[in-house]
Amino acid sequence: MTGCSQPSTLQEIRDEGVLHVITRTAPSIYVESEGGPTGYDYELAKLFANELGVKLRIRVADDNTEILSVLDKNYAHLGMLGLSSQPDTAGHFHSVATGITAQSILVYNRDVERPESLKDLAGKALHVVADSNHEHRLQKAREEIAELQWQVHPGLDAAGVLSRVESGEFPYAMVSSNELDLNHVFYPMVKEAFAVGEPGELAWFFPSAQDESLANAARQFLDTLEADGTLAQIAERFYGHLDRLNYVGARTFMHHVENRLPKYESLFRDYAKDFNMDWRLLAAIGYQESHWRPNAVSPTGVRGLMMLTRNTASHIGINNRLDAEESIQGGAKYFRIVHEKIPERITEPDRTWFALASYNVGFGHLEDARRLTEGAGKDPDRWMDVKEFLPLLAQKEWYTKTRFGYARGHEPVIYVQNIRRYYDVLARLNEPATPAPEQEEQIVQMEENPKSGILADELQPDEKLRAGLPAELGMIPPTL
Repeated sequence: MTGCSQPSTLQEIRDEGVLHVITRTAPSIYVESEGGPTGYDYELAKLFANELGVKLRIRVADDNTEILSVLDKNYAHLGMLGLSSQPDTAGHFHSVATGITAQSILVYNRDVERPESLKDLAGKALHVVADSNHEHRLQKAREEIAELQWQVHPGLDAAGVLSRVESGEFPYAMVSSNELDLNHVFYPMVKEAFAVGEPGELAWFFPSAQDESLANAARQFLDTLEADGTLAQIAERFYGHLDRLNYVGARTFMHHVENRLPKYESLFRDYAKDFNMDWRLLAAIGYQESHWRPNAVSPTGVRGLMMLTRNTASHIGINNRLDAEESIQGGAKYFRIVHEKIPERITEPDRTWFALASYNVGFGHLEDARRLTEGAGKDPDRWMDVKEFLPLLAQKEWYTKTRFGYARGHEPVIYVQNIRRYYDVLARLNEPATPAPEQEEQIVQMEENPKSGILADELQPDEKLRAGLPAELGMIPPTL
């Protein structure tokens, strides 16, 4: 009898040598980046598979509906959905908390009246993604507010919902707090109203057809990571630096100009000259990448003052990415390579803006955005047009139509705009003439309104301060 007993789920996985995981593309869960797969849940799953001594096999689903269906049929060992366990899922799945707490947040377009509670939304349309925690909480709230109604959008993810709140198409919506944290900087017209329900821990889901051996092993593994501080460290990597996409205040920048830039200015000048660049542009890239910190390291493994990937450093002959001189040399060389890939027919300064976007997000994703731009009847050779389409690469309804797939398309837009501002200040500071009297006013305004440096350009550049710029960058249009 003992010899014929069914092996446990955990033993079956070890015998096969593979942990099958199903997930969806989302910054909070799993994304494909230039440096390979990444994401909070993905990093945990990779460590868990290593602990079990098996390979990790990821299958990417369209949405949570598909993930739940696959798990219900026991076609995967675990699912990563970005959901917390709810009463209606308890009988169908085992769940294990992953260390991130989230709750449902009511958001609205800043041009509509702020709701104070769900009662203010009675009779108004509220928008949510499919198979989320929000529906359960709204159903519970409708027990007291009979007129409460909402619309479910199976084809949209959180980014798609937020983009529609941003445009005003959806006056009100509900998103998870962690997804709002990761995306809010990209949608300045979206405002947070209030939380609905109690916070819950996001969890991995396991088919109820399995025994609980795998779930118990995962729970024990995550408890160990929590105890030794690894879980907190991984959470900090993905959630602790969300403000790095914000425009850094001008006063902070000026402080770094005075205290950090002098250590590296001669290197920026020398290597920019070697690769036919304006040194102030190279320095602006370095500041955006690392705030001129030679030992900077990102969650995805890029490092050094110019934040080069391992593959990029190897390709251009850089041995030590943490050496400031090698990093600056490598950054200048790589930018020149990227710049030369941009079609020559694109005139400056747009060609430089495209090169910066490519430096940040990759040439393939930039080309995807240019194809989307052309398909919409706009000019794929004009940065003003293409930057409207780059953010669509973060939305499932668009990136599934592209060659290179998902990308954090907002980031290159912010990246280029930030560098333009840093470049403007560096150009102004290095003018031989006395700075214009309005310079201090502009710095104060940039500090008081940090979002103006993200997705709007309320501060118009002063063309009189551009006498020292190279001819091809002398007439830079305002960032729109």
